[in-house]
Amino acid sequence: MFLTDEQQSILKGSKGATHAKVMESLIRYGELFGAEKLVPITSKYNHLVTSFGLKMIGPIYDLMNKLIEAGAFSQQRFSCDPRPVDKNVPANFLQKLIFNKFMYSKQDFYEEQLNKLGLMDKDAFTCTCYMDEVGNKPNKGEILSWSESSAVVYANSVLGARCNRNSGIIDIMGSVAGYVPYFGLLTDEGRKATWIIELKTTKKPDAQLLGSAIGMKVMEDVPYVKGLDKYLGAELNDDACAYLKDFGAATASNGAVGLYHIENLTPEAKELGESLICENAQVYVIDDAELQRVYDSYPVVWKNKDAKPKLCFMGCPHMSLAQLKDWTVKLEKGLKENGNKKVLIPTVFTSAPKVIEKFKETEYAKRLEATGVILSYICPLMYMNNPLCKKMNVITSSNKLRTYTTARYYSDDEILAQLVGGSK
Repeated sequence: MFLTDEQQSILKGSKGATHAKVMESLIRYGELFGAEKLVPITSKYNHLVTSFGLKMIGPIYDLMNKLIEAGAFSQQRFSCDPRPVDKNVPANFLQKLIFNKFMYSKQDFYEEQLNKLGLMDKDAFTCTCYMDEVGNKPNKGEILSWSESSAVVYANSVLGARCNRNSGIIDIMGSVAGYVPYFGLLTDEGRKATWIIELKTTKKPDAQLLGSAIGMKVMEDVPYVKGLDKYLGAELNDDACAYLKDFGAATASNGAVGLYHIENLTPEAKELGESLICENAQVYVIDDAELQRVYDSYPVVWKNKDAKPKLCFMGCPHMSLAQLKDWTVKLEKGLKENGNKKVLIPTVFTSAPKVIEKFKETEYAKRLEATGVILSYICPLMYMNNPLCKKMNVITSSNKLRTYTTARYYSDDEILAQLVGGSK
């Protein structure tokens, strides 16, 4: 790998042994993917995926301590993925005991480490760091050192920034060094589409279901989607961005997509059009029947498939301010039509702390509370990543949560019907 004089100097120890090890780790990481050089990070902020104080990840705490002791702090302030626990989220005594005394017993200690390393602020914990309220929204073309699959795919696709699907810890190493290896989605060639997705549905497809179908088909490749702008329009407004947030998370978790292009909508597709498509790109046609086939393929891992749901999680990735408002209205209307005052299933809506703060300034906050819904900053995935939750009948409209846990997937409309008392 070609290194500049400054990079060579750091590797040889000019900033100390710890900085040298960080630089060596980034070089080795880059060489695995054929990177020929390191390039400077140009974004103001970074984002880390590792936000949870699991007792078992002692080596991470040791690594963070070594960085702190050596003064190897992040060159960018950073946000983190959501916290794993919230006392307001329903949990029985045994679950709370396992969460607080065993699984996440190092949470406070780890957050103190993150603060020392360069956390943006005490509430910068969300998987949707790019929300306006959070303040970590990169500009088009900026080079990032992010991890968190749903954030990376949004930054690349909707914002036009440039970032590979980095692993946890590589994200902080890039930020400490100020450089990342130049390969993959950082390059012009790596951002070209090798798949054409022809959308031929009779109505606007469910974002999570469409993203799942594409992710499972193209895996880590880049898709160019034709026909979706018919439903989303040609402007990245609140509705379109919320849709693409959920769509992208499904492509990234049900596959490994780090970038997609939406014809006439996402920035690079609007600027470069079909020149983004590689020669001999494969074609995947998605119609109503194909989406139904994908939906029917999802396994139901509940012991009793006909059991009644015990909990509903919405917001994986975290919900936007507009989504919180929209769902408040939909719940109110549905409950009224079915003669109910509160949701029939214990329900948690999750969102970034700063978004929740903004939401509570609106008239919608009290209205949502009146429906019985709990509003939390929690990470649903981290909540469910314990043996006790395998016995819980949890429903969700998140394909990411369905993929990584025992939660059962339903579309937004099906979830709404179950919450307010209608038929699925």
